[in-house]
Amino acid sequence: MAGTSVLQRTNFFSPPADPPQSSDLNLRLKEQHCLSLLKSCKNLEEFKQAHAQIVKWGFFWNSFSASNLVAACALSDWGSMDYACSIFRQIDDPGTFEFNTMIRAYVKDMNFGEALAFYCEMLERGAEPDNFTYPALFKACAWLKAKEEGMKIHGHAFKLGFENDVYVQNSLINMYGKCGQIEHASAVFEQMDEKSVASWSAIIAAYAGLGMWSECLMVFGNMSSEGCWRPEESTLVTLLSACTHLSALDLGKCTHGALLRNISELNVIVQTSLIDMYVKCGCLEKGLSLFHRMAERNQMSYTVMISGLAMHGHGEEALRIYSMMLEEGLVPDDVVYVGVLSACSHAGLVNEGFECFDRMKSEHGIEPTVQHYGCMVDLMGKAGMINEALEFINSMPIEPNDVVWRSLLGACRVRCNLEIGEIAAKHLFQLNSQNPGDYVILSNMYAQAEKWPEVAKIRMEMARKGLNQVPGFSLVEVGGIIHKFVSQDTSHPRCKSIYEMIHQMEWQLKFEGYTPDTSQVLLDVDEEEKIQRSKGHSQKLAIAFALIHTSKGTPIRIATNLRMCNDCHTYTKLISIIYEREITIRDRNRFHHFKDGACSCRDYW
Repeated sequence: MAGTSVLQRTNFFSPPADPPQSSDLNLRLKEQHCLSLLKSCKNLEEFKQAHAQIVKWGFFWNSFSASNLVAACALSDWGSMDYACSIFRQIDDPGTFEFNTMIRAYVKDMNFGEALAFYCEMLERGAEPDNFTYPALFKACAWLKAKEEGMKIHGHAFKLGFENDVYVQNSLINMYGKCGQIEHASAVFEQMDEKSVASWSAIIAAYAGLGMWSECLMVFGNMSSEGCWRPEESTLVTLLSACTHLSALDLGKCTHGALLRNISELNVIVQTSLIDMYVKCGCLEKGLSLFHRMAERNQMSYTVMISGLAMHGHGEEALRIYSMMLEEGLVPDDVVYVGVLSACSHAGLVNEGFECFDRMKSEHGIEPTVQHYGCMVDLMGKAGMINEALEFINSMPIEPNDVVWRSLLGACRVRCNLEIGEIAAKHLFQLNSQNPGDYVILSNMYAQAEKWPEVAKIRMEMARKGLNQVPGFSLVEVGGIIHKFVSQDTSHPRCKSIYEMIHQMEWQLKFEGYTPDTSQVLLDVDEEEKIQRSKGHSQKLAIAFALIHTSKGTPIRIATNLRMCNDCHTYTKLISIIYEREITIRDRNRFHHFKDGACSCRDYW
């Protein structure tokens, strides 16, 4: 709302000493006319005129008229909170409605501290809060991440008997979710006698806000099983995000279907979310098809498509989409250029990457951020230009952060450059890196060089700092259910049949000339133990499970949280021939499409 000076003429609010002599009927008609003027106001000047009429005729001292004045000025898009507050302060004994209006208005105006202050004043002046008071207050607490204040206000609502009001409960779920208190949000949800669509949406959004994607899908499954709820558009978009993060393509397709059934026309945001889901679940062709069929595209649509093509290693196509964006007259921002530079990096387009980096600065006036510099280091590192990457970092006009040094360290691991790898690791440790992956990479590089005392030192340092290595895991969707496997997993109910399938697969692989590559099993153990360890990689377990439980010819899609090792890469290429399957692996931030013994990355990753 636009700010304005507070009206200071106190006598303006004083009731006229001798109001015009009129009959009661005429006064009522005049009051209705004034209120009608108030409702028709389209700007603050018109409101002031209506306000003057109400004061002139003495209607301001009628609580109904005063309440309408406060509400119109505080809640209208053209209103002024300063002016509304000056009117509020002239009310001798403001009641619940007036306080609720001011609280709602301050929340609408994103002034959450004032909303909470008005609640305190409300209690001090003896106005009784009602069930309309609390949703706005909980929204304020959610925005402020004010967990303690939110819990106190929850206690007030409970004491006043509003704990079973569905609007209060829904806002509580939202508030606890935004404050990271998912246990409290879940407890409120589970205790609800009657849930609304908004209740389900709130708890799903709470889980999504904390990245608990599996729980999002589980709650939505419960919602669907009740069969009487039509999900809101926002819930379906949240569900798409969950499918995207979990690489749950089948569930994503079902969500797409639900959107088409429930919404007559998908807006640009929903269409962009669908494209993001398809490309990140490994279905690039579908994502591209949706993109090209869009009647209207915005900057975000192009960003998602360019980044998606980058993940799939289609650098040249990403550059074509980038050119199409420029032809449409859309101006790229720094986020678009992160996608463009990533596409060049994944596809090995070194010259094109430098051209885009220069164009970003010269043509579009975008000052490179540390993310852009990180992409350039990654570009050079993947191309084996380790020394050039180090020189590039040393010439940066801004201080390189952990992401930049981590990109260099990762490239050094792939290229077995221990000397520069130690330099990168040293800078990471000086930045007080708490990422266990940095220590693990350096440890593994020492292990590759058979420097076991250094390996022991790094591991001891990790233990001293309480850093634990994140275990490798793979996710595979079979029959609409996401199955998770960790390396050397023996916890799955079908564990016995999975390892039997692994044995069968390895028997077939021998006829294709496969020999396990144990160079990346970085343990000080004998070769036989290394071979046994490599058998239990989570990716191999996920492939075995999918081969058992899907019909012949069905594509297999897997997501892993770690970079694929050379052995798993060779292994998967051969499995795609033997079992005549297309296998798509999402390897952290890029995809590998295996078919007929070849990978889409062309062994460049």
